[in-house]
Amino acid sequence: MDYLKLAIDEARKCIPTPTAFCVGCVLTVTYPPTSSPMILSRGYSRELPGNTHAEANALSKARQLPQDQLDTLFPGAPRPVDINVILAHADIYTTMEPCSVRTSGLAPCADAVIAARIKRCFIGVGEPDDFVHCEGARKLKDAGVEVIWVNALEQECLEVARMGRQM
Repeated sequence: MDYLKLAIDEARKCIPTPTAFCVGCVLTVTYPPTSSPMILSRGYSRELPGNTHAEANALSKARQLPQDQLDTLFPGAPRPVDINVILAHADIYTTMEPCSVRTSGLAPCADAVIAARIKRCFIGVGEPDDFVHCEGARKLKDAGVEVIWVNALEQECLEVARMGRQM
């Protein structure tokens, strides 16, 4: 639950907009598998240029880590450290269900999580039908990603997601 609280902190960094949610994400990894989890990257909605989403931003930032930083973060990993291998050992904590539909034409976050071979997705709240009908959790499950709902923070995740919006 601590990582989801950090994801809420990321979501609070979002500049609210009436046409999108404020979502935060934390990407953790346990590699080698016997090690303790560590934060690989964080992201929030609209953090990077374009109409970007939290999960896509966290994944993009992880993929942009320089090779020397990856080597330092994962001293026991075979060289050179392959970010795709690392991501296959990662968990993603997101304040809202990863989107399955994008009205902007960009790829849905659920697809990005699946493509990265993330093993588990911890979700704070399901995406309300404010903009689109989301089936991100189902899409993840169908692809073999373990989906874990963190119900204890559902209300806080929803409140942050709707920051600056009248409901």
